[in-house]
Amino acid sequence: MSSGVLLSDQHGRVLLIEPAYKPYWEIPGGAVETNESPYAAAQRELREDLGLALRVGRLLVTDWVPPSVDASEVLVQVYDGGVLTPDQTARIRPPANEVRSWGWCTEEEATRRVSEVLSRRIQAAVWARSERAMVYLENGYFVV
Repeated sequence: MSSGVLLSDQHGRVLLIEPAYKPYWEIPGGAVETNESPYAAAQRELREDLGLALRVGRLLVTDWVPPSVDASEVLVQVYDGGVLTPDQTARIRPPANEVRSWGWCTEEEATRRVSEVLSRRIQAAVWARSERAMVYLENGYFVV
């Protein structure tokens, strides 16, 4: 299981990080540790990935990703991190050993930087936030 956080700026752009250990960009987040809730993992990952101690908001997306040749199935939950103020943005301090860089991206720019499944998940999370909804996906696709 893993948890991620949708963070935006005042212009509606999404915050992405470039992990040092992956060839593609991600939203802040990562694996849920043993005896840790997905919600607690989301908050911990914000501290680890960005150096921010934020209280994340409600659940936006649950996405079941089927097994592949390289990985087992996974359940991904995305929480609402809200809109960061310029002061909060100025406090972002990613650890160099884990995060190469970070940036604000429009949905179109994010689509070019992330995997296809994450692109669909981000779009669903943005929609869920705007509609005050929670959505269930399978491999990034709406199910109902």
